[in-house]
Amino acid sequence: MKYTLGIDVGTSGTKTVLFDTNGVKITSSTIEYPLYQPKNGWAEQDPADWWNAVKGTVANVMKDSGIAKEDVAGIGISGQMHGLVMLDKDNNILRPSIIWCDQRTAEECAEIEALVGRERLIAITANPALTGFTASKIMWVKKHEPEVYAKCAHILLPKDYIRLMLTGEYATEVSDASGMQLLDVPGRCWSDEVLEKLGIDKALLGKVYESPEITGYVTEEVAGQCGLAAGTPVVGGAGDNAAAAVGMGVVADGRAFTTIGTSGVVFAHTDEITIDPAGRVHTFCCAVPGAWHVMGVTQAAGLSLRWLRDTVCTPEIAQAEGENTDPYVIMDKEAENSPIGANRLLYLPYLMGERTPHLDPDCRGCFVGLSAMHNRGDLIRSVMEGVCYSLNDCLGVLDEMGVAPADMRVCGGGGKSPLWRKMLADVFGMPTVTVTSDEGPALGVAILAMVGAGIYKSVPEACDAIVSTRTKTESDGENTARYDAFYNIYKGLYTHLKEDFGALAKL
Repeated sequence: MKYTLGIDVGTSGTKTVLFDTNGVKITSSTIEYPLYQPKNGWAEQDPADWWNAVKGTVANVMKDSGIAKEDVAGIGISGQMHGLVMLDKDNNILRPSIIWCDQRTAEECAEIEALVGRERLIAITANPALTGFTASKIMWVKKHEPEVYAKCAHILLPKDYIRLMLTGEYATEVSDASGMQLLDVPGRCWSDEVLEKLGIDKALLGKVYESPEITGYVTEEVAGQCGLAAGTPVVGGAGDNAAAAVGMGVVADGRAFTTIGTSGVVFAHTDEITIDPAGRVHTFCCAVPGAWHVMGVTQAAGLSLRWLRDTVCTPEIAQAEGENTDPYVIMDKEAENSPIGANRLLYLPYLMGERTPHLDPDCRGCFVGLSAMHNRGDLIRSVMEGVCYSLNDCLGVLDEMGVAPADMRVCGGGGKSPLWRKMLADVFGMPTVTVTSDEGPALGVAILAMVGAGIYKSVPEACDAIVSTRTKTESDGENTARYDAFYNIYKGLYTHLKEDFGALAKL
């Protein structure tokens, strides 16, 4: 039996999972690390923490599994996207990595759009300039830390720094590189035009591969540290959402998934590239060679319910402790006692601003229609429904672009809630489906490693063999009609409040 390793370099920690070639999890290990916020709105991490976590988790997995190191056929790496890793000519880390959620680069985004032109930038990179993307981070360092930039010899993404440490190769792959805002997304290569206009030397960037391609091999030194065999192939891997898509089998036209984690994502596969000229959703290369994905984002999905739990639901937390259960289970039961529409209470989930479809950092969360008759169950249900409406906004943009699916696979913490899955089915007007594995990105890149190792001929073939569905929740036409009445009011609220949000932000 052969095996592959899936390494997921996340924001809170790194998880390494060993799978057999049927996608069955053998064992896993997770090591956490800190996030640093030296100033308001900044977010940084130390790449050395990522590497120490990778070495530790891989060594743990190899030791705990008891398998021969020669039986590991390949390694795939997933990771948080957009983070800027800058190295000197000797591969020394020049500064902490500015990661995806850092918000310091608003001025640089405006400069990028001025230098390239907003429409031209979207045509090439498939996205408007965003603070989360890597290009604006590079421009910030050029402006504010010129002495650091002068020493920079290599620019990598988080997972690609791990690849360098494993293999000695400077490389990336198309799905993660799409989020740098330096890639020609339709052409799946670095954009000479964007790089020239931004004054960034292409020699700083790694070679671009497709996700299942072999990018290098584990070195002798690293093999000894991690319990691996020298020469084990390492494939391109994928950014976290693209990797999750493979782990859920979303690798062909008509397939999509929704994640309800801290943020929310609606992600659809497409064999033909399609770009929203308004920049409301992201179009990236996906982990299937020659294909793309379109992705809408709700900034505060599960975060909205967690905020409500922590600020309002003290009795539910106490009850859950007494019953040795999760507070969300108690909250679900209370929400079930509230009717569709939460007794005419609407919630806008804009706690962290919004990306799809509004691209507005100033908008904020609201309860609309709150009255003295509402109870905590109504508040809980309205928050869950508001997240569904926001995700439906994402799906609506995808529908305009011709990539809406026939059903929706669901994952993330919120996807574990039968009530939330039913809400999504009814609001979307389509069935929601869960899959048997909950390993997501780690399984996705392990599958990519299987393809790179020749165990499967293609990513779709591997997913058809490995990924299977577990539950299916049908939509109810009557419920959909009732939700539509509230959703139509919800859609107008942002327009009514937009100027007020802006004025409030300036106070």
